[in-house]
Amino acid sequence: MKIEKLTENKIRVIVNTSDLEVKNLDIHLLMTKALEEQNFFANMLEKAKEEVGFYTDGCKLLIEAFSSLEDILVFTITKYSPQDIKTYATPSKKKLTVKRKKLDFSSKQAIYEFRNFDEFCEFCKYISRKSNFNIKNFSKNISLYWYHNTYYLLVKNINTSYELLKTFYSVIAEFATPVHFSNSFENKLIEHGKIVIKKSAITTGIQYFS
Repeated sequence: MKIEKLTENKIRVIVNTSDLEVKNLDIHLLMTKALEEQNFFANMLEKAKEEVGFYTDGCKLLIEAFSSLEDILVFTITKYSPQDIKTYATPSKKKLTVKRKKLDFSSKQAIYEFRNFDEFCEFCKYISRKSNFNIKNFSKNISLYWYHNTYYLLVKNINTSYELLKTFYSVIAEFATPVHFSNSFENKLIEHGKIVIKKSAITTGIQYFS
């Protein structure tokens, strides 16, 4: 299990099958609404508190879970302080909202959010070590944008028949968070965001930062 603190109010937790086998849990069960009833989740929050100082007492929690591969789960957990949830009468109890996401491998476009530029560079370094992975065979239109103090990787014209498609999604899940793709958000990036690297973001990143 890998826990990363994205902001003061958000963490990303990457779970693989070996983490689940220790506790005799099924990866598919964790993608259901039963999530909030399991000790595994409580243990996850306790570990996040110990490792990265993510305290959730008295907070409402939004949990977004998605699978990038059959053996990997990624949780994004956002907390809201009692001041943000005044409409709740008993803020001392955790109130959970669970959203399930599953990557659509047939989609021709995707957007990923990087916490900072260093994480994007680390991703480029990692993918460059995959000697059999050819970025141009995956997509020839990958741009990096800066928008609202966040880096977004906009991936267009994805080759959905590329044999290493799932490899890309598995690797990037270690460094970035998927964002729901919509034409309106894409337009916001293009119109109001600052283009950092146009169309060849990953290959440029590999060339200069790996």
